[in-house]
Amino acid sequence: MTATTDGAGALLPRAAEAGHSATAVTEVKEEAAGGAPAAVRAAAERATARATEYLLSRQDERGWWKGDLETNVTMDAEDLLLREFLGIRDDRTTRAAARWIRSQQRPDGTWATFHGGPGELSATVEAYVALRLAGDAPDDVHMAAASAWVREHGGIAATRVFTRIWLALFGWWKWEDLPEMPPEIMFLPKWMPLNIYDFACWARQTIVPLTVVGAHRPVRPAPFALDELHTDPRRPNPPRPPAPAASWDGFFQRLDKALHAYRRVAVRPLRRAALNAAARWIVERQENDGCWGGIQPPAVYSVIALHLLGYDLEHPVLRAGLESLDRFAVWREDADGEPVRMIEACQSPVWDTCLATIALADAGLAPDHPALVKAADWMLDEQVLRPGDWSVRRPKLQPGAWAFEFHNDNYPDVDDTAEVVLALLRVRHPDPARVQEAVRRAMRWTVGMRSRNGAWAAFDVDNTSPFPNRLPFCDFGEVIDPPSADVTAHVVEALAVLGKQHDPRARGGIEWLLAEQEECGAWFGRWGVNYVYGTGAVVPALVAAGLPGSHPALRRAVAWLESVQNADGGWGEDLRSYRDADWMGRGASTASQTAWALLALLAAGGRDSPAVARGVAWLAETQRPDGSWDEPYFTGTGFPWDFSINYHLYRQVFPLTALGRYLHGEPFAAREA
Repeated sequence: MTATTDGAGALLPRAAEAGHSATAVTEVKEEAAGGAPAAVRAAAERATARATEYLLSRQDERGWWKGDLETNVTMDAEDLLLREFLGIRDDRTTRAAARWIRSQQRPDGTWATFHGGPGELSATVEAYVALRLAGDAPDDVHMAAASAWVREHGGIAATRVFTRIWLALFGWWKWEDLPEMPPEIMFLPKWMPLNIYDFACWARQTIVPLTVVGAHRPVRPAPFALDELHTDPRRPNPPRPPAPAASWDGFFQRLDKALHAYRRVAVRPLRRAALNAAARWIVERQENDGCWGGIQPPAVYSVIALHLLGYDLEHPVLRAGLESLDRFAVWREDADGEPVRMIEACQSPVWDTCLATIALADAGLAPDHPALVKAADWMLDEQVLRPGDWSVRRPKLQPGAWAFEFHNDNYPDVDDTAEVVLALLRVRHPDPARVQEAVRRAMRWTVGMRSRNGAWAAFDVDNTSPFPNRLPFCDFGEVIDPPSADVTAHVVEALAVLGKQHDPRARGGIEWLLAEQEECGAWFGRWGVNYVYGTGAVVPALVAAGLPGSHPALRRAVAWLESVQNADGGWGEDLRSYRDADWMGRGASTASQTAWALLALLAAGGRDSPAVARGVAWLAETQRPDGSWDEPYFTGTGFPWDFSINYHLYRQVFPLTALGRYLHGEPFAAREA
């Protein structure tokens, strides 16, 4: 499990183990507070050397890096429910998954969706059901506490749609009490609202197979009852007053009623054609490794949908799909030596590899170091050179992007592509022409993915319809993919490093970023937590694009970062900032978020500032003897608030990048001069 660091008192012995006495650490902190650089620089040099050695030791022999991607126990619970549904659940897997789920339960009996977060109803219900499958009894102390909390918070009826779909598969919830999403949505033209391409790629990959599941409404025999999770077992779904008809919520509630009525009169040949179209769509998007989109939820629902359509478990499509799901499992041992199984929602080798390459290069590793060349070779081989779903909106655009995962040719993304370009430009490759051609293709594709407002989203272009998020079916998180500040910043930075900062597309991105700055001086972080991440991405991009450190937008950003620095010298931000502005920039200090703040301050010319010295000292002080950092907190974002991620390599790559830039300056400063 992830180790935790609680307070400075636990850190001093670690610093001593690494060759620093408690007195030396105190001296570094005192010099940092006074702005004196000598001890801070020495500590940074030692920390950088250890972190470099540690990160190099983590590289796969094929050239890539991949840290564990930790989310929440709904992944583990749904994996067990899938195996129960298909009749393939085994004791070893169940016991190992149950150990992980139990280890994540909070003292109040609930499960959260991020470390230190509040109990979450749907996660708690799904974890509880999974433990019932594993044999835990309802009157066990930990189970009774969970069920009591569930009842206090509305019971199963108050959970999200996805949770109730899983329960409906076993008769624990009525299908007719779920929102309707008919497979005929496949036939809506691309210009019509609520066609499948109005949904973000992750949402449509999930919704298409779920239309098949909803059309079949299967029910497997339930192995036990769940009366203890209802506020009133006699009325498991108490009626709720509808929203006013004149409101958007009221309109979509009534649309859902109409879709339920349509189900009863749907023309059978049309329904069969829609199901066949959905099946073709699903099968055509299966990746070479058997997965769908490189992420667990679409894979799970695609397996169920195809099985309902007659694909048996030995069919090559389903066999490959199930094998791919097994590769999402991370097996470990607990303190007693018992096997524990955690399910990753996704795997991030391309993202981790480009970030590790940037970190090592910025830390001073020679640009032709074998590790960097090997990483570059692997990234070059991973470039996606065929059209994907993005080409529906950009049919004439030539491919050339990178995806996040090992296999996800259908859904490469702008963010990975920009960061891979920035990584490749740091490597002195023996075949520079190969790198130049890859970068040319990548930037042609990236520029072509710009949205109408001049900014960039992650996967799609102009995916901003206001309607999908309003559907009663879509209560599971963000289902559209509008442009974001962090992705746009990475694109602007890549364009600037290539000398294209005056290109009209780059200038449009810069103007959009300046307009998106919050009044306090920060930028919203869509794919990382949160304003610290957004600000840490935007400031270096604007500086690379030529904005002087004295620019008012940059000074406001610097002032905000300095104002939210923690007393210990680090930075942190809790995920609650996505819902509550009082949490902006507030939270326990973490290695990754401290690094993001430092990257912004360093880019804006603050290398000699007391804030930077204190931040660097905090990174040096909290480093473990092996050169790594602890970070139990979730600093990655899937859906703001609704789905959070702990990227286990963030705690390594970002601190090393920040320390390297503190010691060696901005990576492309000499080239720009």
